[in-house]
Order: sequence, then structure tokens, then C-alpha cells
Amino acid sequence: MQKAVTATPAPAAPLTAAETTFPILLSLGFCHLLNDLMQSLLPALYPMLKADFHLDYGQIGLITLAFMLTASLLQPTIGIYTDRKPQPFSLAVGMGGTLTGLVLLSMAHNYYAVLLAAAFIGTGSAVFHPEASRVARMASGGRYGLAQSIFQVGGNLGGAIGPLLAAFIILPRGQGSIAWFSLAALLAMFVLVRVGMWYSAHLAKLRAAPKTTVAAPVPHARAVLFVFLLMVLVFSKHVYTSSITTFFTFYLIERFQLPVQAAQVQLFIFMAAIATGTLVGGHISDRIGRRPMIWISILGALPFTLMLPYADLFWTGVLSILIALLMSSAFPAILVFAHEVLPGRIGLVSGMFFGFSFGLGGLGAAVMGRVADAHGIAFVYQLTSYLPALGLLVWFLPNLEKGKLGKFKATGR
Repeated sequence: MQKAVTATPAPAAPLTAAETTFPILLSLGFCHLLNDLMQSLLPALYPMLKADFHLDYGQIGLITLAFMLTASLLQPTIGIYTDRKPQPFSLAVGMGGTLTGLVLLSMAHNYYAVLLAAAFIGTGSAVFHPEASRVARMASGGRYGLAQSIFQVGGNLGGAIGPLLAAFIILPRGQGSIAWFSLAALLAMFVLVRVGMWYSAHLAKLRAAPKTTVAAPVPHARAVLFVFLLMVLVFSKHVYTSSITTFFTFYLIERFQLPVQAAQVQLFIFMAAIATGTLVGGHISDRIGRRPMIWISILGALPFTLMLPYADLFWTGVLSILIALLMSSAFPAILVFAHEVLPGRIGLVSGMFFGFSFGLGGLGAAVMGRVADAHGIAFVYQLTSYLPALGLLVWFLPNLEKGKLGKFKATGR
């Protein structure tokens, strides 16, 4: 079979670790923090929304689905377009969608308005993630795992902080206080305009540099198969974590009779562990390779997910932290792996993994909501505990880094 070849602009000299642009990476991570902080307010407010609008668990799952599907359907489309025509200032424009959704959520007076607000927040996510992931790769200096982990850990931290802020700011003050978080969207838009200026200047340099071709490391048909397997792995991870983030507070309240704020603190700890695992996982994957990192991450979480449904309150906290650390450490490695098997398609790949995989996770949350209504939340955690067994699919992935890791270690990268 003939290998696929994709023409992509490249700099005249290869990037080195010394050229890693940390101010841009940190800016992207900070904006990702604000973006996901605002998005994580939605599941954190589910107990309040459930009480105010008299919702069942199935309707709660549909709110998650409305957010996830908007991001899912739009992200790959936006990624394909920006692969061909990069849009440096689309990052700031996308954040405007999140701003609109927050304002609408603060004023929603019925269930359908809440669904519309969730869809707007998802639209902001759809525009933000593919281009931000591309800029992170541009600023990586060749340290792709580290760059993606810095970018992603911002989102994880935002996802961890959001429920905590919701518990101590929004829940005591009511739905209208959500509007105050629109200030975070305005701050993110300002920073992203600055990032867009760097992105625009960097694109001009790339276009002026001699063009080159990047050959895919595997034939196109096999690359598509490998990307499909990676998406199945991400699907298993996101269905599980979506079940945790959507229903964890209800599970703790129902099983252990925790008050709402104490349950939100437990959710914060879980999300903080996800942030830690993401940052550490990206750095380690640059050292040991993408495939071993994925092995350790997803399949390594299986014993702990199997034990979680039967644990007491103390061990539920401990096991949830271990699960979060392990499962989150895989995503930077998975995304960089997909970038490498489909070179020149950074926007498409990022859109697929931030879009379809999250959308499928949202679909899983909606299905699990129906299961929870029928059989109870405890059964959901028993059912989803087997999902990490799909980590066995890593066996079919190639080792793209043979001969590279020794060079990596020798250079200290």
C-alpha cells in the first residue's frame, strides 16, 4: 500500500525544545482554564436545576447531551475548515459563544432555555478547542506531549474549580449569579486576541518558509483504523468520566447522605486529580512513548473502577483520585499519537477527539441517566466499571517511536 503524503508548511529548521514558546502555551492553558471553568458550572448546577425545574435524571442527562452534541457536531467541521484556512482570531470569537450561553443560563426560566444555553456553551467549545490545540502544537518546540498537557491541564483545572465556585457562590445566591462568570469569558477573549496576534505572525513566517511534505508513518487506511481505535479508547474514558462528573454528587448524596456542598468538594477533588494526571501524563509520554503511556493509563485504571461501586466513603474518595490520575494521563498521548498518524490534519484530528469523543461521552451520560432512573445510580457505576477493559485495544496500535526514545533521552527532552 502506498503511504499517504500531505503537504504542510514547515519551518526551515526543525523545532527544538529551546524554541518552546511557554508564554503562548501558558496563555492557552489559562484560557482553557477559564473556558472549562465556565463549562463545568453546568453539571455543578444540576442539583439546583433539578430542584428548580423538577427534572428527572434522564432530563439531566439530556442537558449534558445538548452541550456535548453541539461541540461534537461542530468541532470536526471547524477543524477541517481551519486546516485549510487557519483563523487566528476565531479563538476569541468562539469564547463569545460561551459568554452567550452563560448569560442565557443565568436568565433561563424553563427547561428548554437551559437546553439552549447548554448548546451555546457547546458551540463556544467547538470553536475554541481545534484551533487552540493547533496553536499549542505550533508553540511546542517539538515537545508535543508537554505542550498538549499544558493546554489540557488548564481545562482540567477549570473543570475542577467550576464545581467548587458553583457550590460556594452560585448555589447560595441563586441562578442569577451565574451572570457574574461572564466576566471570565470577557477576560479570556482579551487574552485570546493577544494569542491570535502571535498566531497570525507565526503563520506569516511559516508561509514565507520553504514548503515541505510530511509523509504519514503508516498507510492511510491503517492510519484511519488506528484513529478509530484511539477514539474508542477515548470514548471509554469519557463515558466513564462523564458518568462520574454528571452523577457523582447525586451518588455521594444518595449513598452516603453527604450534604450538597460536601459532595461538590468531593467532585472538586476528583477534577483536580484529573488535572494532575493530565499534566504528568503528557510529560511522561514524551519520555516513555505514547503507546506505553496509553497502556498504563486506561488498562491500569480497571482494578480501581471495579472496586469503586463497593467501597465505603473513605475508599470511594481514594479510589476516585486514583482513577482520575490514571485515566486522565492518557489523553495527551492519545491526541499526539493521532496527530502523528495523520500529519497535516491537526484541526480535523483535534476536532474529532475534542468533539466526537466528548459528544459520545455526552451520549453515554444521557443513556446512563436513563439507567439511573430505572436501576439507581449505584448500578451505573457497576455497569461502567468495565469500560477501561477496552484498553486492551492498545495492543493493536503500532509503536511509532522506535528509535526515537533513545535520542529523546540523550537530548534531555
